[in-house]
Amino acid sequence: MSLPSRKGSDKGTVKPQDPREPDSRIAPDPFTAVLPALAALGAIASIAAINWTAEERTPDRSKAKRKAATAIRELETCCLGLSEIFRRFQRNPKLFAGEGSQGSSPLKFGVHGVRVGPDGSRLFHQLMNDIASMLVLASQNAFDVMCAVEDGEVEAPETLYFAFGECQERLNKLIQTRATLKVAVDSGAEIAERLTHLVRELKKYRPD
Repeated sequence: MSLPSRKGSDKGTVKPQDPREPDSRIAPDPFTAVLPALAALGAIASIAAINWTAEERTPDRSKAKRKAATAIRELETCCLGLSEIFRRFQRNPKLFAGEGSQGSSPLKFGVHGVRVGPDGSRLFHQLMNDIASMLVLASQNAFDVMCAVEDGEVEAPETLYFAFGECQERLNKLIQTRATLKVAVDSGAEIAERLTHLVRELKKYRPD
C-alpha cells in the first residue's frame, strides 16, 4: 500500500493544466473518491454504537483475534492516513474539492468531471488505491476495537462514545443535506482530525 505524503509537502499535488492541451483527459467523478473516504470515517465513527449495543452481547460470541492495544494503535494509524487523504483532496481542488463553478454543485454523481493531464490521472488512481486500503483497514480495526469494548477490555466513559456519535451525525448531515463537494471535503478533513483525537483518548482506557 502506498503511503500518503506528509502534511505541508508539495508531493502529490498536481499543477494546473490548460484543458486545451491535447493530452488532457476527463477525470473520473471525484465523488467516487470522496464518498469511500467519508465511508472510512463512518466506519471509525461507528464505535459510537457500542455504547448502546454492548448490553445485547451473547455469551457464545467468538473471541477477538488481536489485543485491544494493537487494534486501537492501528486504528489511530488509519485516522492519520485518512487525515492526509483529505488534505491531499484539499491540495488538489480542481480534482477533488469542486474548484470553480463546481464548488456550488450539490454532492452527487455526474456533475464534477474535469479535464486533467497524466499527472492528474496518476494522482487520482494513487489516491483511490490508498482510500480502498484505508476503507478495509478502518472497518477491520474499528470492528476489533468494538469487540474489545464489548468484551470489557476497554472501559471508556460514555462521553467518549457520544463524541464518536457526534462525528457520525456530522457525516450523516453531509449526505442528508447534499452538501457541496468542497464542503464534504473540508468537513471530512475536520472529522478525520477529530476522530484521530478521540481514538487517542480511547488509548487511555485500554489495558497495559
